[in-house]
Parts: sequence; structure tokens; C-alpha cells
Amino acid sequence: MTWQALTPQAFELGESPFWHPHELMLYWLDIPGKCIYRCNIFMGSVESWAMPTEPGSMAPAESGGLVIALRDGIYRARQWGGALVKLAAGLHDTATTRFNDGKADPAGRFWAGTMFEPRTSASAGLFVVNDGALAQKLSNATVANGLAWSPDANTLYWADTPTHSVRAWDFNAVTSALTNERIFKRWAGKPAGWQFGKDDYQDYGGRPDGAAVDVEGNYYVAMFEGARICKLSPGGEELASIPVPAQCPTMPCFGGDDLKTLYLTTACYNRSDAELQAYPQSGCVLSMRVDVAGLPVNFYRD
Repeated sequence: MTWQALTPQAFELGESPFWHPHELMLYWLDIPGKCIYRCNIFMGSVESWAMPTEPGSMAPAESGGLVIALRDGIYRARQWGGALVKLAAGLHDTATTRFNDGKADPAGRFWAGTMFEPRTSASAGLFVVNDGALAQKLSNATVANGLAWSPDANTLYWADTPTHSVRAWDFNAVTSALTNERIFKRWAGKPAGWQFGKDDYQDYGGRPDGAAVDVEGNYYVAMFEGARICKLSPGGEELASIPVPAQCPTMPCFGGDDLKTLYLTTACYNRSDAELQAYPQSGCVLSMRVDVAGLPVNFYRD
């Protein structure tokens, strides 16, 4: 299995990739670049769409277009490049907090977590849009990431990147209720003073960022600064550590006609010259073939 770059272009902080099964296109966004992209992988052509503020996450909508989490709220665009209509305002102070990782759930609701940019307290949360209103579902996080559901939709996963942990809950797809919170996986913390290339810190395996789930229920999480994807069983056992040609992978997704292509966004934003020289594909969107198909993207339902 070998990674290939989807395009030669590097993006500052790629995130929120998804495969659109009707359009046969891959979507992703660049948070600090304030832009959404989509690629016709057969033609190699990439389209871009500038956003007014940082996009943290997005999902395709069943009736067309996208639902997008921008810094200050959740927006709806009926078509590519179309007007952005606010569905719900965020409940946070936009001077310190923005929306981050998010997805639609199996019932068609859009969920998005927040990120407390000073990273000095666990002031971020997880929210869901219900009938045009934003409801807070979880709290006690600093950087929301790793949102995903099990194949039977009975388990919700959610990561807090700075704590190096992924939590899990029993999920009721009808009511969106979350119960039975537990630690799904926790990794060792980032060593104080860590710098890329220092021999003293080579055992550092990164911290959990975005995630995706395959049809067998395995959880694939991008390990930011770890140059790898960690594949976990439904029980939280590490099944594989998949090397990545970028120190900072950010989020995987499954795509292609058979959902056996693993796509991965990466970051080059604020990374050292030494790291970028060692990993020249940092910031690129990567792909590789895998043996087990992933779950398809969930569509937002208006």
C-alpha cells in the first residue's frame, strides 16, 4: 500500500474530506486558507470556493449543496459557490473560539465541535443542529476532533486532541441522546519541549485529530505530529499504525466507487523548515488503496 498525492498543491491545514458518491468528487477544506475545495479525481481538476471566515467542517446535503461550519455559525449553501444562509449562530465567543471538526450523523443531523484557540482551558463543546436550533451535547474539551459513528450507529466517538484521548458514548440515532461515556483510547502525552527531528522525542506518536470508520467498525484516526494513521478495533485495540509521508495528517475518509480508497488531508501550516524538507508532501491531499471498505459519507437532511 503506497500513498499518492491527489494534487501537487499543498494546503495550509486540510480538513473535513469526504467523497461525494453522486458527483464522484472529493471535497475538503483549508481552515486558515478560508477555502473549500473539490476535485474531479478522474480529470485531476480542482475547484476552489473562498469562505468569509475559517471553515471548520462540512457535509453534503441530501437536497443538494453543503452545510458548512464557519467560525461563527452553521451555514447552508444550496449549490457550489451559492449564497451562504445561516442555519444557526454559534453559542461561543468568536474572538477565542471557532467551529472545528464536524459531520452529519446517520439520521441526517449536522454535528460540529468547537476549538478554544488559547488552549488554556477545556471550554470547547460538541453541538448539533436540530430544526434550525443549535443544541450543546457535550463539553469539557479544548480542541474537538475525531467525530465518527459506528456502522450500526449505536456508538459515537469524539476526540479531544490536547488530552490525547478519544471518548465513546452509546448513541440513540432517533433522539441523539448520548449515554455511557467511557475512554475509547488514550495515548501518551506530548513530551515537553518536543521538536521535529530531535532524537530524544522519537517515541512520540502524535495526538488524535480527524477520524473515519470502516464497515467492520474499525476507527481510523489521523495522529497529528505522529506521521501516521492509527487503526483501532471497535474495542479500542491498536490493529495497525499506517505510516504517512507527512508529519501532520489531519483527517481520513473513504471514497471511490467501492469505498476502498483512503483519502487523507495533511497540514503544513506553522511547521518547521526542517519538517517540510523531510516531508515535502506536507499539506497535500493523499490517497491509498485499502482492503476493507469504509462507511459512506452521511448526508445532511433539511
